[in-house]
Amino acid sequence: MRLVRIPLVLSLLLWAFTGFAATVGSVRGVIHDPQHRPVQNAMVMIKAKSSDWSATINSDNNGEFAFNAVPLGEYVVTVAAVGFEQAQQGVAVLSSARPVLHFALNVGATKETISVSGAPEAAPTDSSTPTTVVDRLEIARTPGADRTNSLAMITDFVPGTYITHDQLHMRGGHQTSWLVDGVPVPNTNIASNLGPQFDPKDIDYLEVSRGGYGAEFGDRTYGVFNVVPRSGFERNREAELVLSTGNFYQTNDQFSLGSHTERFAYYASVNGNRSNLGIQTPVPQVVHDAANGYGGFSTLIFNLDPSNQLRLVTSARRDYYQIPYDPVPNDIGNGLVNGQLTGEYPSLNLRDHEHETDALVNFSWVHTFNSRMLLTVSPFYHYNRANYDSGLADPIVATQHRASTYGGGQVSFSAHENKNDLQVGLYGFYQRNDETLGALFNNGSGNPSFADSQHPAGSLAALFVDDKLKPTSWLTLSAGLRPTYFSGGVTENSISPRFGIALNVPRLNWTFRASYGHYYQAPPLVTASGPLLQFANRNNLAFIALHGERDEEEEFGVNIPWRGWALDAGMFRTNASNFFDHNNIGESNLFFPLTIQNALVRGWELTLRSPRITHRGQIHLAYSNQVAWAGGFINGGLTNFSYLPWGPLDHDQRNTLNVGGDLTLPGRAYASTNVYYGSGFTNAFPGQPYPGNNLPQHTTFDLTLGKDFGERFSASVIAMNVANRRVELDNSVTFGGFHWNSPREVYVELRYRFHY
Repeated sequence: MRLVRIPLVLSLLLWAFTGFAATVGSVRGVIHDPQHRPVQNAMVMIKAKSSDWSATINSDNNGEFAFNAVPLGEYVVTVAAVGFEQAQQGVAVLSSARPVLHFALNVGATKETISVSGAPEAAPTDSSTPTTVVDRLEIARTPGADRTNSLAMITDFVPGTYITHDQLHMRGGHQTSWLVDGVPVPNTNIASNLGPQFDPKDIDYLEVSRGGYGAEFGDRTYGVFNVVPRSGFERNREAELVLSTGNFYQTNDQFSLGSHTERFAYYASVNGNRSNLGIQTPVPQVVHDAANGYGGFSTLIFNLDPSNQLRLVTSARRDYYQIPYDPVPNDIGNGLVNGQLTGEYPSLNLRDHEHETDALVNFSWVHTFNSRMLLTVSPFYHYNRANYDSGLADPIVATQHRASTYGGGQVSFSAHENKNDLQVGLYGFYQRNDETLGALFNNGSGNPSFADSQHPAGSLAALFVDDKLKPTSWLTLSAGLRPTYFSGGVTENSISPRFGIALNVPRLNWTFRASYGHYYQAPPLVTASGPLLQFANRNNLAFIALHGERDEEEEFGVNIPWRGWALDAGMFRTNASNFFDHNNIGESNLFFPLTIQNALVRGWELTLRSPRITHRGQIHLAYSNQVAWAGGFINGGLTNFSYLPWGPLDHDQRNTLNVGGDLTLPGRAYASTNVYYGSGFTNAFPGQPYPGNNLPQHTTFDLTLGKDFGERFSASVIAMNVANRRVELDNSVTFGGFHWNSPREVYVELRYRFHY
């Protein structure tokens, strides 16, 4: 957002000195006969719906069974006992829920039958966390969702999520947490990276939590994304090649392979992409906007024995982006007058670009003590780099390179006893940044060129304790505590309590939920010293140390299932102090993190998911009505001590709606669509040319048409923004100036599968 008007000479210099879900879940259950007596020694099998992963156990003397170390996803549980009909139930395993199944077996008939004793759970009935799960089939069929740098798998399905100034925003902020295989991927930087860290084609399930978190979750309040990666259990010595080509000379390609035995599974992929349309442009024209990248991903799972499992996830990718500029000399952005650029954010002569690198290694040891106790130990390493360079002909040639290295781990112990589920754990990491800033002045200002470097370091340690009490089958109470210690540019402590309740109405099966929690987010490792600080002081600016953001969140919601449909509605309110945002640095992808004294985000959300209608079609809807405001002093980062009037943030959009569907057509063909509507973001310059306080409303329509040719080959045609409706989304200047939505894109995607 635009907070402090910083001279361009200075603004091109600044930015450089500037718990979590479990890896696996569990499924428990009770088996009884028609007289409600426990059924002993019944065989119970759990099997994934989308892969060959399965496990089998027998019920105990009380008719109880428990599966620990179950990967997140959708499953079918089958019970077989001598003298009884077989019974099946579907269940969804989520990080925020502990499902308990009840099987009432019927006496066996002469003819073998299978009794379906319960429909699949559309949502957990024992959790206060609103959760959206997107599977790999939805990612593959949703228009544009499987492209390497796409976030449509989030924005099309999760309410209150949208892309503006090339950043994913959720519930009024852009500080979100990413996990892979339940292990956190730490990143304390604020909006400095353009590309997502994971290729959607490597995802089996994406679990999105958006509030009401337990203490085991981290503290980036606005959204938690848990990536359940492809594992190889869905393949049997099978490889897949994905190729695409379309307008803007785009291509997005991947080769992957995987397989499994009873004890070992592996998956590996490599990918590459390029396009002349990389990020949002400041004008309708697409100029200087090429992007390309490549990467690799792998997972290994090995069962040492029934009590010990080893899991390894590795990922690496590199991306390059040209930063688009405004080629129109006399518009509001450039304002060329008598050869001088006098516009709001002139970028006519800038030819900037950015290189990004990301790599991670996550290892987990999962140890099952018995059916009631589980230990997970997960060390991790993460490296993230963003190097911004100006064109050599720019008026000011600025070089800003940042590399962040994280090393740490998480230990989590969970235990089930009677009506309690307890989780206790430790999470922490050490971080080091290597930052370089250089400037060469070609604008005749007489300022001397210079280069400087900084190497700040910091660490974070958190303890989490969370307990779920289920006094009855229809009531779940949760309470947790998360003390956190941070040491970096500042030293801070925080104790964050969390409380939740989930009440399931019998027979109706409606689940009401409520939660209240406090959250602490550690600040980025940013400082200003040396030539930068001296230059800032000469321009009546100063650097104030960044402190952590502290949030208070309250939420209420209800989930209503009906004949396979799932309707979820909720209201939330978040009060923040030291609200993290960023001030754009000049006309580029350079940011200087800031904290605003106070912020308020409130809204209500609605999601609707259907079952497979007549086994052919399925629809989804996500709607959000949201207000995101902030104001007060700029109390962290680079400031001129001005006061920010209370008002909407630049990414505040009142109404956001996504409606989509997937339809199976005759001849093994299918169609998938998504319609997006936004009521318009905040207008920074009312009357130039748009009247009022908001930019125009906007609607886009995306479409996929595909067909399977046998078991091995499939083809699809994807069109994004079919009607080519163009509108200015944002005029707060980020990533090269103002931002227009992307023009129509049309491309063809081919998939070929084969055994090796």
